[in-house]
Amino acid sequence: MVPFGGWEMPLAYGDGTVAEHLACRQDAVVFDVSHLGTVRVEGPGAFPRLQESLTNDLRKVEPGRAQYTHLLDPNDGSVLDDIIVWWVDEQRFDVMPNASNTDRVVAAIGGDDTSLSVWDTTAERVVLAVQGPGARERLATVSPEAAAVGRFRVTRFVHEGVECLSAGTGYTGGDGVECAVPVAIAEGFWEAVLAAGIPPAGLGARDTLRLEAGLPLHGHELGPGTTPLNAGLGWVVGWDKEEFRGRDALLAQQESGVDPVLRGLLCEGRRPPREGHEVVVDGTVVGRVTSGNFSPVLGLGIALVATSPDVVVGDEVVIRGPSAELAARCVELPFVAG
Repeated sequence: MVPFGGWEMPLAYGDGTVAEHLACRQDAVVFDVSHLGTVRVEGPGAFPRLQESLTNDLRKVEPGRAQYTHLLDPNDGSVLDDIIVWWVDEQRFDVMPNASNTDRVVAAIGGDDTSLSVWDTTAERVVLAVQGPGARERLATVSPEAAAVGRFRVTRFVHEGVECLSAGTGYTGGDGVECAVPVAIAEGFWEAVLAAGIPPAGLGARDTLRLEAGLPLHGHELGPGTTPLNAGLGWVVGWDKEEFRGRDALLAQQESGVDPVLRGLLCEGRRPPREGHEVVVDGTVVGRVTSGNFSPVLGLGIALVATSPDVVVGDEVVIRGPSAELAARCVELPFVAG
């Protein structure tokens, strides 16, 4: 067990991180991601409040869909949190922040507006992420309705007479389903998932899977001093909206130029780069590693880096740590397609 965002979480189960990682890429695993928050936003004022609070444009989707979005610092456009919004029905949204950011999201979205209610429902449910190419087939033996949910769609299902939610979302770059299950039946649902031949996976595999997929992690690729534009996530910004938190800062950054930018580096050997290692070109430090690890699928070290925009796909670089230098090449993301 390791501390993570105020929670104690398993780094790995019995078979270890690499085995869990490969099981997800080849078949299916289940992650307990109950550390993610759930903020219920409900009422006739919910839609306009989320539109002005978050970057993405909910007009692009509709009830029964999920959307990836950001909460920004209103002053400099830094990403305070990256979020999935589950639009459950016309006036109900379940906003899913990262582990340690739930209070921040409640504060940003809440207020004195009587047309909406905002409250933290994290303690009322467990969230289990069943991920991998075999996830839906195996989950269907537990709940056909949960398994049938479309990619980035949200649906209700009933388990043991209790209403639950499932969404076609995840954090591995591949297919999968996330199930929000009330606490009262969560243990039974977990046991049913395991009995369906879906082994558990821990925090270690979750991190290596998202890194292979080139997905950002808050506190690494996202956070203070990093905007969606720095992270290559301009598609998360609803530029057609008249106003949202941090909009002016992003427009100013567009005008002045985006630097640094996020790139992917593939090492020549198995040794993994680590966060904070320097990215060097012709003896000059041009960036730093934000996340690095060993890729079980590629059998090589991989890294996401914040670097000068002059570093482009195909460029050869050196990753310099305190005791070694690693040869690497800038590559297209993702490292591994889902």
